[in-house]
Amino acid sequence: MNQQPTKPDEVTTVACIGAGVIGGGWVAHFLARGYRVVAWDPAEDAEERLGRLVDAAWPALRELGLADGASRANLTVATTLEQAVTEAEFVQESAPEDLDLKRDLLARIDAATPEGVVISSSTSGYEMSDMQRDCSDPSRLVVGHPFNPPYLIPLVEVVGGERTEQWATRWASEFFELTGKSVITMDREVPGFVANRLQEAIWREALHMLDNGEATVEQIDTAITEGPGLRWPLFGPCMTFHLAGGEGGMAHMLDHFGPSLKSPWTRLRAPELTTELRDAMVDGCERSAGDRGIADLVDERDRAIIAVLRAVKGVRGERS
Repeated sequence: MNQQPTKPDEVTTVACIGAGVIGGGWVAHFLARGYRVVAWDPAEDAEERLGRLVDAAWPALRELGLADGASRANLTVATTLEQAVTEAEFVQESAPEDLDLKRDLLARIDAATPEGVVISSSTSGYEMSDMQRDCSDPSRLVVGHPFNPPYLIPLVEVVGGERTEQWATRWASEFFELTGKSVITMDREVPGFVANRLQEAIWREALHMLDNGEATVEQIDTAITEGPGLRWPLFGPCMTFHLAGGEGGMAHMLDHFGPSLKSPWTRLRAPELTTELRDAMVDGCERSAGDRGIADLVDERDRAIIAVLRAVKGVRGERS
């Protein structure tokens, strides 16, 4: 790479290729953060659909707080892909999940985008190593996997492919963070990424229970919304079980409840709880806790659950 990329904190223009639900959500997100956005989609009614999507998202974005200079007027819909990326300092691709389509489109984007500009894909399942195959400069391509809707859900998972250079992954992660995203920078490619794998496990169990007549849809959803879902906005499953171990934390939880992993509750095969796996989980929870003791974490968790309960109760009250 001869031309140095624009620094993440100096980006002013973003190109969004694909303007469906995910691509349109990215457009709304970048507009709300004050960027000039140039979008392109091959559909004949793309501009009209995109306008409706941004209009629908804008009240929520306004309530969250718009960046200085944020305006829907900063959106331009280009007539060609090449026109969309000509002045781009970052490109987010959000085409349908079709591998051949992704390969062809990313190759076209790569050929038309100025040197040194990072190109990110919103794919929800494909590995970048498979998608960057036909690109002349695959070193700058990364996955930037969002969660729907991208303008509200902060998570984005960033990972490069076999031919991606580390600078591009670091650049993309820093840029997404500057736009207000919560970033997981992955060290290696994982089929389905992290969050999809976790929610897919729950989804499969839900389908099994429904299919076997073990629970209804309402019971399954209530089991999450009135149970573990209330804890997850603050602590994920690892830290939740860290607290389940009481003062002994994750070490006590695994030593005490570890054998139950072999109980035939789920349809997913449990991993072998080796010493290495146990210690990795315990060490990870201790790092996440930092200088917060169990009592501090419990207090933080309980205050967050109360806030979530009050917020959900307020929304339900407005609906009734």
